[in-house]
Amino acid sequence: MSEETKFVREKLPRAVGLLGGGVIGGGWAARFILNGVDVRLYGPSTSAVERVQKILSNARRAYRRLTQVPLPAEGALTAVSSIDDAVDGVEIVLESAPERLDLKQPVLAAASQAAAPGVLICSSTSGLRPSLLAAGVKHPERLLVAHPFNPVYLLPLVELCGGVSTTPISLDRAAEIFRALGMHPLIVRKEVNGFIANRLQEAMWREALWLVHDDVATVNEVDDAIRYSFGLRRAVIGPFSLGGGGPGMRQNMEKWQPELRSPWTKFTDIPEHDDAFLDKLAEQSDTRPDNWTVAELEVKRDDALVAVLRGLRSQGCGAGETIAGWEEKLRCRIPHVAADSDLPVDADVADPCDKQPL
Repeated sequence: MSEETKFVREKLPRAVGLLGGGVIGGGWAARFILNGVDVRLYGPSTSAVERVQKILSNARRAYRRLTQVPLPAEGALTAVSSIDDAVDGVEIVLESAPERLDLKQPVLAAASQAAAPGVLICSSTSGLRPSLLAAGVKHPERLLVAHPFNPVYLLPLVELCGGVSTTPISLDRAAEIFRALGMHPLIVRKEVNGFIANRLQEAMWREALWLVHDDVATVNEVDDAIRYSFGLRRAVIGPFSLGGGGPGMRQNMEKWQPELRSPWTKFTDIPEHDDAFLDKLAEQSDTRPDNWTVAELEVKRDDALVAVLRGLRSQGCGAGETIAGWEEKLRCRIPHVAADSDLPVDADVADPCDKQPL
C-alpha cells in the first residue's frame, strides 16, 4: 500500500456508531457504508434497519450514476440493541435523534459515558447549539455538531460547529473524516442557532409562506420561481460570488442599495399557522401537476442531483470540485484503478496520488 493510500485510509474511521435510523441517520449510514466504513446502528424503532436498507439501496443506485470510479468494498451494517453497543470500538459517533433538546441531551450523554475518551461525539442537529447539547457529556471537548443536508449521501455540505468546550483538534479531526467521505466540511466560526445554511433557508422559507398566505403566488409558483432561476445559479455561485472582486462588490451594493432598504420582504415575520392557512397549503400541494409519491420524488430528486453534480464536476465548479476530489481519493484507495479509467494501470502517466495530498 502506498503512503498516499495509507494517508487516505487513516482519515476514514474503521467503524462509526450511529444513534438513530431515520432519514438523516439512514443517509449517514449509506455514505459511510459506501465508503467502506462499518456501521453500528442503534435505532429504537423496529423499522430502523428496514428504513436504512431502503436508503442504502437508493444511495447505491445514485452512486452508480454519479461516478465511474469503482467504490471500495462496502462496510458492514450491524444493528445493535443499545447505545453502549453502538459506540463500542468506533472512532466517531453521530446522533440523529428527533430535533428536541430533551431527547438529544440524554442520548449524547450516554454515548459519551460509554465511548472511549478519544471518540468524536457528533450531533446531526439542524439548529441546536452544541453547548446546550453538551449537558451531562463526558469529555465535552470532543462534542460538536455535524449538520448534514438531505440526502446525506449526495449533498456534500456538512456544517461543523463546536461549543464552548470543543477543541480545535476535534473540529479538525472531524473535518478530515468528512472530507475523506467526499463531503465539504464548513466550520462555523461562532456558535449560533441554526448555523449558516439553515438560517439562510429559514429566511427564504418565511418569505415563501407569506407569498402563499397573501395570495401573491401558489406553492407551485413559488417553487417554479426558485427552481427555474436563482436556484440553478446557486449551484455554481453564492450570493457574494461577484465578478470584479472588492470594487465589483462595492458597485453591486451601491446599485442595489435602494432595493435593499425598501420593504420588499417580511424578513422575520411569519404568518400564523392557523387551520385556514394550513388547509390552503395542503390543497395547493395536492393539486400540483407534479404530485409525485414520496418514493417517486426521492428517485427524481436523486437523479436530478446526480445530473447537477456531474455537470458541476465537468466544469470544476462548487460541489463538482468536491466530487472530483472524492473520486481521486477513491482511486488512491483502490490500487488497481488507474487515475484515468481509459488507460491501463501501467500506462506511463503521472499518478495524482503520488503528487497531491489528500
